[in-house]
Amino acid sequence: MIYLELLITFFKIGLFCFGGGYGMIPIIEREIVAHNWLTSQEFVNIISISEMTPGPIAINTATFVGYKIGGIPGGMLATVGVVLPSLILILGISHFLSKFQHHPIIKDAIYGIRPIVLALIIQAAIFVAKNTLFREGINIKTILNFNTSGHFLEIINPATLAITVISLIMLLVFKIHPILVILAAGAAGVVLHYIGVL
Repeated sequence: MIYLELLITFFKIGLFCFGGGYGMIPIIEREIVAHNWLTSQEFVNIISISEMTPGPIAINTATFVGYKIGGIPGGMLATVGVVLPSLILILGISHFLSKFQHHPIIKDAIYGIRPIVLALIIQAAIFVAKNTLFREGINIKTILNFNTSGHFLEIINPATLAITVISLIMLLVFKIHPILVILAAGAAGVVLHYIGVL
């Protein structure tokens, strides 16, 4: 039964997601929470692994989640489920798209979809930030109610904040290749773990 549930769930995710892999993350997270399959921290770890491995993040995430829930068959079915809607739709509309892609209604629909894609990507960034930068067990209400009389280090994980800031500087200021930044951040995580900071 879990295999059918994985296939249907990821088919639904693939069918209703726009904006690529990052746009899928909030919807995948919502489905995982609804099914009580993984904790938020486990899902963030899967996103990290999906980002580091070759291939599209949405497909990698579906594969890892499916594998975590149902082993190799679960990983395969989740992957098929998330890819199948796109395959069916692209095969179905590819013939007509070339004729109608410049039609005003189609262009307006695409412009209308773009803002929700941005919103989904921002939501994914907030989800990952909440589960990465803040200590485990801290929720949004705690963050919003935090006042200056409390200790900043009670809610923030300083090591992950430092890795985040340094990674952003490496990417945005020094224009270092993202693969090198990922490798450096992974190495920093290993070192910080072994010295007891993480």
